[in-house]
Amino acid sequence: MIIVIIGAQWGDEGKGKVVDLLADRFDVVSRYQGGHNAGHSVYVGDKSFVLRLLPSGIIHPDKTCVLGNGMVIDPKAFFEEVDQIAEQGVSVSPERLKVSSRAHLIMPYHRALDHTSEERLGNEKIGTTLRGIGPAYEDKAGRRGIRVADALSPELLKLRVERNLEEANRIIVLFGNQPLRANEILEEVSPLVERLRPFVCETSKFLADARRSGKKILLEGAQATLLDVDHGTYPYVTSSNPTAGGASVGAGIPPHHITGVLGIVRTYATRVGEGPFPTEMLDEEESIAHLIRERGNEYGSVTRRPRRCGWFDAVSTRYAAELNGFDSIALTKLDVLDELDEIKVCIGYEANGQRIDTFPAVSHDLRAIKAIYQTLPGWKTDTVGTTEFDKLPENAQKYVRFLSEQVGVEIGLISTGPERDQTIVLKNSVMEKWFSV
Repeated sequence: MIIVIIGAQWGDEGKGKVVDLLADRFDVVSRYQGGHNAGHSVYVGDKSFVLRLLPSGIIHPDKTCVLGNGMVIDPKAFFEEVDQIAEQGVSVSPERLKVSSRAHLIMPYHRALDHTSEERLGNEKIGTTLRGIGPAYEDKAGRRGIRVADALSPELLKLRVERNLEEANRIIVLFGNQPLRANEILEEVSPLVERLRPFVCETSKFLADARRSGKKILLEGAQATLLDVDHGTYPYVTSSNPTAGGASVGAGIPPHHITGVLGIVRTYATRVGEGPFPTEMLDEEESIAHLIRERGNEYGSVTRRPRRCGWFDAVSTRYAAELNGFDSIALTKLDVLDELDEIKVCIGYEANGQRIDTFPAVSHDLRAIKAIYQTLPGWKTDTVGTTEFDKLPENAQKYVRFLSEQVGVEIGLISTGPERDQTIVLKNSVMEKWFSV
């Protein structure tokens, strides 16, 4: 069995907790795209783990984790994270963690180029995390990237760094910044690459062997559908494909071997950085946004930037469900809405006086969209820690059912708090089947 877990909105849906929950039922957990711009928070008892590169399954000592070929990896950030969670009692060894030899490396000049790019765009900036993710993917597509396998050869690493730095420095200097030096980059990166060497393997073969031996594999995406470079709110997107199709390419697994897709959805919507957001709470709704931000701790786990908050958008979530082929949905942060008198759900869009029920391809068009809402009554009751659907307040049950009807996919799991046990698995759902494997 191979299951893909995907965010259905603009990220930060709570994928970390859901992967952590499901990981117990699987043997291997693999990331397939993105870099350390992701931020998954996992809470276990009184411990909190913030994972940027490592799959959430790393918290489970008997699971093997994989960083797939579709990822871009900053070796410095990689070992900072490994050392950090080691201090929290989680051992990360080459036996437990496999890094694809075909993944690309983020180099110091990528970080510098990321800063330069955002400065150059001015008011049209994307709002990246400035960690070099985009420039690393640009080099990959431009066939000048440095893969992990390349870096393991000191001579090849030196050659590639010197060649790439000539072009990177032209841009860096053009915008008034100091040029980088190849020898300083090599002094920083070379020891880290040597430390990385024992973790490196051909991960697509490792995953294929695991599948053939009957092991269960969980594929974990970073970011989310509406940030997909092809299908998201372009150009305000990430530089990779977090969608289900990207899982196959980024992990090196044939599409027909993937047996299920799980979408992660919040009971409301958030977005970090720039870009259109049709259901954003603005003006007179600022107080509601503030309440949700504080109750839901809606601050970036990587950047600590406050997240923009909005109402649940059934149109974009339905689009994500169709695009990825969700078999089931995990609905997170139900408890955050406990104090609201009324809750809005966007059920359609209006553009130029006409109703549309599709997700526009052009960000400019999406900015002009007027959301059409249906208002549901709140439940004004504490739901934190509820573990049975029937024990939820009646209005909370109605809200969950309404979202499922609007999106057209079952809701098989509901999170009622950050802890592992603050979860409802709905009876007779696909999720219940996955939990029973």
